[in-house]
Amino acid sequence: MTLTLNVNGKTCAVEADAETPLLYALRNDLGLVGTRYGCGLGQCGACTVIIDGKAVQSCDVPLSAAAGKQISTVEALCSDTSLHPLQKAFIAEQAAQCGYCASGILMAAKALLDTNSNPSDADIRNALERNLCRCGTHSRIMRAVKRAAKELRGER
Repeated sequence: MTLTLNVNGKTCAVEADAETPLLYALRNDLGLVGTRYGCGLGQCGACTVIIDGKAVQSCDVPLSAAAGKQISTVEALCSDTSLHPLQKAFIAEQAAQCGYCASGILMAAKALLDTNSNPSDADIRNALERNLCRCGTHSRIMRAVKRAAKELRGER
């Protein structure tokens, strides 16, 4: 079956079973490998993408549920000439050690900052609660999200 996906502002046709997880289509069919396979059960957050403004685990979303919706992956964060403020903040705060979880955390944080330009610590923890990081950089991640929020608000 051919399904139409709107990924990172582009319309893409994917030939797959309607129940195929979105994660598989993103990585295997569209070559968007920034979205990571973690647990495959929607419990670790490594595969987080944004669908219609909401952070979701793409391993839990069948293609049929994603068709026709606006999907953003970590590849959409930067342009050819610049990094997104979240990416710059993660680098500045050294928030990623192994980096495996980073793309999912970046997308969950982006979904938060898209709706809340001045999140509290509790807001950030709540937004990232489904994203696991085994390297233990949680305090750095918190600082990075706050730094990016300040930049997005135009503050120094």
